[in-house]
Amino acid sequence: MKPRRMLTIGFAIVTALGGTASAMGAASGDADNGRAAAADAQSAREALQARKTDAAIRDAEAAVAKDPQNAGHRALLGQAYLLAGRFTAAAQALDDSLALDPQQNGRTVLNLALARIATGEIGSARALLTDHAGKIGPSDLGLALALAGDPAAAVDVLAPAAREAGATAKLRQNLALALALAGRWGDAKAVAAMDIAPDQLNERLTEWASFARPAHAHDQVAALLGTQAVQDAGLPAGLALARTPEVTLAETAPAAAPAPVSLPETAVAAPLPLRPAPVQPQLLGRKPRMPAPKAVAAPMVAGPYVVQLGAFDTAAVARDAWQRLRARVSALAQQVPHSAVFANGGARLYRLSVGGFARGDADALCRAVKAGGTTCFVRMAAGDTVADWYKPATRVAAR
Repeated sequence: MKPRRMLTIGFAIVTALGGTASAMGAASGDADNGRAAAADAQSAREALQARKTDAAIRDAEAAVAKDPQNAGHRALLGQAYLLAGRFTAAAQALDDSLALDPQQNGRTVLNLALARIATGEIGSARALLTDHAGKIGPSDLGLALALAGDPAAAVDVLAPAAREAGATAKLRQNLALALALAGRWGDAKAVAAMDIAPDQLNERLTEWASFARPAHAHDQVAALLGTQAVQDAGLPAGLALARTPEVTLAETAPAAAPAPVSLPETAVAAPLPLRPAPVQPQLLGRKPRMPAPKAVAAPMVAGPYVVQLGAFDTAAVARDAWQRLRARVSALAQQVPHSAVFANGGARLYRLSVGGFARGDADALCRAVKAGGTTCFVRMAAGDTVADWYKPATRVAAR
């Protein structure tokens, strides 16, 4: 879908930048750094208004470096990353901003939700939108809910607002797009026709049909923001928020039972023949030190979700990508690659995924994949089957 056209619907993210940083509290730290950071933040806002994202990121990063405890400067930096298509960095900066000031306005919450959607964290984005629904206008809230996989809830938010006297064309078009994403194409066409010329209506619906089938998690958010997703290493380490570490008391309380964790399966050694163990002398008055219990990987629960690792031009390219990913990301070592053919306009794409998991297991695996430096997102299975080119490794039994 054409980015320029998508901006006629989409989110009120650029036109409402004024005061984003300065409205969130006075600068912390010494006065000189605070004033310098405020000046950098103002320059960043001006650059964003002109959609000069490189300059905006440079100035916003400078503001955060000089005043790292200012939630507003971090929110501004996250917004700059978002409009530049650096969604991983945006999510980290905005999450840090909310950690500093959880009572911020709805714009920061909305931006964080969009960043999470674009990085495949659909469930957490939807929960964030639900928890802060009262802070976000219906036009933006509804469309964000639709992108977060709940178009029915989006319609419930947008439809009443569209019937109000002051409803805008953008709000009605957001409703029409939400209806399309919900599969209600007749209703979507009727609502869209209120603001689109008849000779352009079918073209718009065709574009929405393509928009409804993204090849990557970031496709829809990028289109609606009028940007292009880029390879993103995340927030620079020097700008990460220094969080207060949790203090753990050692050997003063009984240890809790180990929680199940999602780790690669651990080989269990065969039992040794039973024989009396030599008795070691113990000093009186001292309790013997017991070995800590070993964590055992919890089995994944079957479900309808897959973790998509990419979409490629041919099955051979998908196979090569799988071999590289499996070697790089240990969490994929025990997984079986799946593939599904996806028509994108006149082209055919080969989706590469692993799955059927329950939602929680799929989210956990995707996080592990991202920790290995690879992008992914979680979606419902849609024709995914074991890849034709997959050949399980042959195990040779020990003699």
